[in-house]
Amino acid sequence: MTSAETILVVDDDAVSRHVLGEILGNAGLRCVCLPSGRAALEWLAGDVPLLLLLDLVMEPPDGYQVLSHVRSRPELRELPVVVLTALESDEEIARIFASGADDYVHKPFRAAELVARIRGQLRMREYVDQLNQRERSQETVLELTQKLASTLDLRDILFTVVERLAQLTRVDRCSIVLFGESGSVGYVLASSDDEKLRDLPIDLAAYPEIREVLTSGQALVIRDAERHPLMEMVRKAEPARGFVSLAIVPILHDQGAMGALFLRARTRNEFFDHDLSLVSTVANATAIALRNARILKTLRDQSEESTFARVEAERRLELFRRYADFFESATHGMLVMDRSGAVLFSNPRARRITGFSEADLLARRFQDLVDPSERRRVEGLLADVSLSIHPQDADFLLRCRNGEVLTVNLGTSSVLHEDDAVLVTFQDVTLERRTAIELKRTKEFLERVIDSSVDGIVSANLRGTVVLFNRAAARIFGYAPEDVIGKLRVERLYPPGVAHDVMRKIRDPSLSGYGRLEDYRVDMLGANGQKIQVLLSASLVMDAGRPIGSVGIFTDIRDKLRIQAELERAQHELSEREKQDLVAELAGAAAHELNQPLTSVIGYAGLLRRRLAASPEHLAALDVIIDQSERMAEIVRKVGRITKYETMSYVGEAKILDLEKASSEKG
Repeated sequence: MTSAETILVVDDDAVSRHVLGEILGNAGLRCVCLPSGRAALEWLAGDVPLLLLLDLVMEPPDGYQVLSHVRSRPELRELPVVVLTALESDEEIARIFASGADDYVHKPFRAAELVARIRGQLRMREYVDQLNQRERSQETVLELTQKLASTLDLRDILFTVVERLAQLTRVDRCSIVLFGESGSVGYVLASSDDEKLRDLPIDLAAYPEIREVLTSGQALVIRDAERHPLMEMVRKAEPARGFVSLAIVPILHDQGAMGALFLRARTRNEFFDHDLSLVSTVANATAIALRNARILKTLRDQSEESTFARVEAERRLELFRRYADFFESATHGMLVMDRSGAVLFSNPRARRITGFSEADLLARRFQDLVDPSERRRVEGLLADVSLSIHPQDADFLLRCRNGEVLTVNLGTSSVLHEDDAVLVTFQDVTLERRTAIELKRTKEFLERVIDSSVDGIVSANLRGTVVLFNRAAARIFGYAPEDVIGKLRVERLYPPGVAHDVMRKIRDPSLSGYGRLEDYRVDMLGANGQKIQVLLSASLVMDAGRPIGSVGIFTDIRDKLRIQAELERAQHELSEREKQDLVAELAGAAAHELNQPLTSVIGYAGLLRRRLAASPEHLAALDVIIDQSERMAEIVRKVGRITKYETMSYVGEAKILDLEKASSEKG
């Protein structure tokens, strides 16, 4: 196990170290656990881990001192650091990040969260490493292509090309093979593992993989030569060749392959698309360099046969000498044409964009290169050029050799006045224009989505000026969008001081998190000054980690609040009715309870009246008792009639309120 595959854990608590080791081990992560900051510094003096998991609170040197040491060393500056802390204050968190930590986990922590954060930092580091590697690879390829494009003597740089490609693609041997005219013999011009090798002839019959590329003109990747059917003959003839993975990228010229870049690895190599793309770029540059070398040789041969041809070639070479390096290495396509449109010269980039060879372009006029629909515009461009008017930044449709139509952005300028020539520079902007169209469509779609939202959406820049005001916002606040956007400050939509309070809450991380505010109840101001009850969700609009504005989504809750008020009023009325029903029940129960004793009083008074018939003085008193009892009984009967209870004899299933039980429960 190497230190580069290890997570270094530093914690002075033995239990924590044991728990952390168990968690990381169960997650398939290798780790080394150290008990102190001093032990960590000694370990880091000779090793660089995959990630540092660091406790902050320890005996000196503590976590902050260890972190400061890590960030001060160049070889550890990019090391991901996740700290463990039991502190939760904003000041402490700010100090953690200011000290150079990449992330933090609160103690006590959950195993799943800890592993997830560690894996997230490892993925980020892997992504950054890949980006750095790709950037270095692209810089190397750019350097090689510029060298190939700017030299006429290839011998001095071919070895450098294959050597650097072998390093970039992690192979054991990279060779440049040039195909002979017959197609049966090839010549190894350079090989990465032998600087002195030059023009080594090889029989292509022994290399079926190269013949396949020669025939198809397409790149070939064989990741396992020991099983690939194309290599069966090779395995029988040369079982000890020793290469496991192969990649052959053609060096194309006009209609076919003129050679190939041959990459071989003794261990398995995946040959990712990015690697093949870089090799393909170098192959194209090599094709241009080889073609230019052949053209130069042809010109020299012709100069020996014809004095006129020699003089003309030298004149033309001299004419372009001061521009040659610039033309060859330029990233824009360049054509030199006369004022009638006849092409006099093209650089490598122009030939790659159009797909035409140099000879093809020299036989054409500029009018022949554009799409037929653009002919009238080209005639106008040539008319302007003839008047020494040089159009700039114009888009034209260019038809390539394979029939593909590209959008190119071109500009013109006068050059080589002695030949009355015009320089046309252009670049392929097809993708950019398509992207611009897609972005425009996406923008229009998002605008339609925003405008059709039932909630009001308002956005403002950092100065508070409204830049977005959808139809729902116009309905809620009573403003027309054209009277608000770019003219009204967002504070006008809030009561005095409320806008600043809302912005303060948005920036308060203790609420919904920094930069957000969710479901906040607030009163807004309409166009006529009336208060509008809304539910607000708002956030900062960020660009590259910096706020550039704010956006708020306003949900009109006036109808909801009105319905809630009506519901509360209905509930109150229902409660009052229930109380009235309870009073009625109580009255009925009271009437029932009084009915029996009144009946008994009247009955006994009647009985006494019969027995005391001879006592007039007693009869008068009994008459008063009977009369008052009957009057009270009549009142009780009336009370009973206006309730749901009867005051007569209660039998069967009749139900009444039990006053004694009710009174005891209340007591």
